[in-house]
Amino acid sequence: MTEAAIVGLGRWGRTLVDAVQGKSDKLRFTHAVSRDPGRVADFAAAHNLVVLPSLDAVLGERGIDAVVLATPHSQHVGEILAVAEAKRAVFCEKPLALSKSEALRAVEACRRAGVVLGHGTDKRFFPAMQELARLAADGSLGRILHLEAHFSNEVAATMYSPWREALGESPAGGLTGTAIHVLDAMIRMAGPVRRVQAQLVSHKPPPDPQDSLSVLIEFALGVSGTLATVRSTPAYWRVHVFGRDGSAEALGRTELVVRKSGTDAQHLRLPPNDSVRANLEAFADAVEGRASYPIPEAHMIALVGACEAIVASASDRGSAVEA
Repeated sequence: MTEAAIVGLGRWGRTLVDAVQGKSDKLRFTHAVSRDPGRVADFAAAHNLVVLPSLDAVLGERGIDAVVLATPHSQHVGEILAVAEAKRAVFCEKPLALSKSEALRAVEACRRAGVVLGHGTDKRFFPAMQELARLAADGSLGRILHLEAHFSNEVAATMYSPWREALGESPAGGLTGTAIHVLDAMIRMAGPVRRVQAQLVSHKPPPDPQDSLSVLIEFALGVSGTLATVRSTPAYWRVHVFGRDGSAEALGRTELVVRKSGTDAQHLRLPPNDSVRANLEAFADAVEGRASYPIPEAHMIALVGACEAIVASASDRGSAVEA
């Protein structure tokens, strides 16, 4: 059993704890860090968490195998460096960093320390996304030619948080909140991004942000792609892979549609899972040496590089930017 500390008990930090506490035989949280212990007291008591005032205090505790970061984006790299220096495994919510150079620093620090680095792109663990990635990789669709991806929801409007709306924390509209997940899915199947052209159209500022982000993508392997996200609209997920011999489309967590020439579309419904728990348990397996962590560091770095390029392009009226 991996014993972990959670740093940050906001909405998503609580989601991480709820996903495993009392449900997983691989990872449990024993400690939490909060700047406002009184605000989280009831939650901490219900989940048997010892609340500490700082990351330094957590790193001074014995018996903690790993630290899970659910903190503002700009804090991630500094916290990863501190955890790695203390020789603890670290799981960081997305985005790993806000620039490719900082992502490289974080990854290299964990390599030098010999500790596992996990990443909170849990949508990779959707059953439909697992099957989609398998079909893209095993040749079932033929040569991959094009990808389309869209992820939108209403979280930015219904669960407003001032830090998440700060330009330095969440640039390019819904990029770091939602679009990053489908961008990660695309990189998983098509490899690193070579070039992007992004358009951000904004209609209304926070606390009810109404904007859309659209991106044209060229991958290093020559595959083309489009990505889109809308903030403040009902939840929608779609990732579609087009190959020479067929296409496959993931719709939400469990639905997959496969299309082949000369046959009717095949509609698959896959058993559901808790993707957050699946990711944390995969991290715990890696910490305990049972398996390698399934999200490669190269993908983490490529994802941050692509995000950085999208922000630069959206800020420059859709100019082409190399990732």
